[in-house]
Amino acid sequence: MDTFQLPVAVFRWTLALLPIIVLLVLLVLSRWTAPQAGPIGMFTAAAVALFAFSTPWSTVAVASAKGVWDAIFILYVVWPALLLYQVTEKAGGYDALRQGITRFSRNDLFIVVALGWVFSSFLQGIAGFGTPIAIVAPLLVAFGVRPVYAVAIPIIAHLWAKFFGTLGVGWFATLAVVDLADPSGTAFQSGLLLIIPCLLGGFTVVWMYGRWQAIRHAWPLVLIIAALQGGGQALFALVNPVLCTFVGGTAALVALYPLSRWRRYAEPPLGITERPAMRDDGRKDAGDRPAPMGFAMSFLPYVVLSTAALGALAIEPVNRALGALSIGMPFPAVSTGFGVANKAEDPYSPFAPLTHPGTFLLLTSLATWVVYRVRGYYWEWSSGESNSIVSGLIENAVPASVPVIAFLVMAQLMNHSGQNETLALGIAAVAPAYAYAFLSNSIGALGAFMPSSSTSSNVLFSDLQHTVAHLKGLPEATIIAAQSAGGSIGNAIAPANVVLGASTAGISGQEGAILRKTMPWTLMAVVVTGTATMLLVMLTGGVTAG
Repeated sequence: MDTFQLPVAVFRWTLALLPIIVLLVLLVLSRWTAPQAGPIGMFTAAAVALFAFSTPWSTVAVASAKGVWDAIFILYVVWPALLLYQVTEKAGGYDALRQGITRFSRNDLFIVVALGWVFSSFLQGIAGFGTPIAIVAPLLVAFGVRPVYAVAIPIIAHLWAKFFGTLGVGWFATLAVVDLADPSGTAFQSGLLLIIPCLLGGFTVVWMYGRWQAIRHAWPLVLIIAALQGGGQALFALVNPVLCTFVGGTAALVALYPLSRWRRYAEPPLGITERPAMRDDGRKDAGDRPAPMGFAMSFLPYVVLSTAALGALAIEPVNRALGALSIGMPFPAVSTGFGVANKAEDPYSPFAPLTHPGTFLLLTSLATWVVYRVRGYYWEWSSGESNSIVSGLIENAVPASVPVIAFLVMAQLMNHSGQNETLALGIAAVAPAYAYAFLSNSIGALGAFMPSSSTSSNVLFSDLQHTVAHLKGLPEATIIAAQSAGGSIGNAIAPANVVLGASTAGISGQEGAILRKTMPWTLMAVVVTGTATMLLVMLTGGVTAG
């Protein structure tokens, strides 16, 4: 994208920020639902593009069409994930899972950490693209976590695994747009900065469960898991960035068993009197009605999903064969009056459906439905009303689809008109070198906010960050690492992620309540990461002459 003629002034910078402000005000302060707020944000972005950024209607049309195409990629996770939820719920699978988990450990806090942090991170390592949120949120609800917390917990807790997760997709995207002088050093520094959202994510899960009393109980657990996840990822990034998240996430998952035998976490936690994340009736409901299946059978969908994703993505010949089929759409070159140009693409953003997480979720849903139906669980639990699976899917998926499309169209409108670049260039223009180092991860977070994708953020801003780093005499490895960490952190408030979690947790319309939980964490993570970035700059030689 060419943006050299793009004027950066305070008034235009403020207008570029306006669509984001409008969206957040409507969702968080005015408590609008996502289907209500999404189109308003989209139309605001279109108006700013047309009247303040000299964007012709043809560019608006192409940007909108690209946004719809991008939304299909996400909706292919939303619909199969909701189908899996309906397939499992109508057979009594969640009740069986809840009853079985209570026999695994009597410590509710340990289980919330295991599901919300460890299992969601493991899923991000192999599947990603919203799968951890879609899978873990209903699991937490079934266990007795209040739905808003059940969505906020996996959204926050798995973000450390975003950049290197899904077998290195974010890392490959960065290498595709930036010619790094020191790839190994960049990968290692990215891993170091990602320890911050890992630690903050773990402690935030514990805080949500039971405030300071829970932190006093669980701090050893958090430190051990963070060392395995974040520390393991950073160290293994020096060896193999593609597998480093999978290695760290798997190590933490395996460690759950010996940790669950530790008396401290095998018995109910003592002294935790305040549990805001938990429903008061969570335990009582678990025993009201015996589930139709055992714990092992209730966990079948997640074993199938993990096996399918790992087999398709980690086994190179299988991945290569399945990835040979890709689908994309052609789009013409477009530009604006300020010279913001987007080249023609044929195909644009192709994706391989056979290696897409939506396919794994769909196959898991079908396999689970067949097994549960053959074993008679639907008749026993729901009187054989399997047709309610389809009606339940449509009832939840259609309202979730509208805002996802609106958010992705809004993201492309801001991208094609130059609004995103204006925001980033404005920060770069006024910030001295160390101030820019502090703010560089916030640019990454900004890039991830609307498209709900750390990969999109890296594609959009990595080259800009690379250029500004050289202009200001900052070490490129550190600034690209900050961009990568920020791109992960920004997903905590990404609207499409919030909509996905709300729909699978059964609380569509409460997206603003979820954002009110994730926004403080996001601000804290950005500030701490910015501070750590400045320290890394100092430790790696400081600012040199530009």
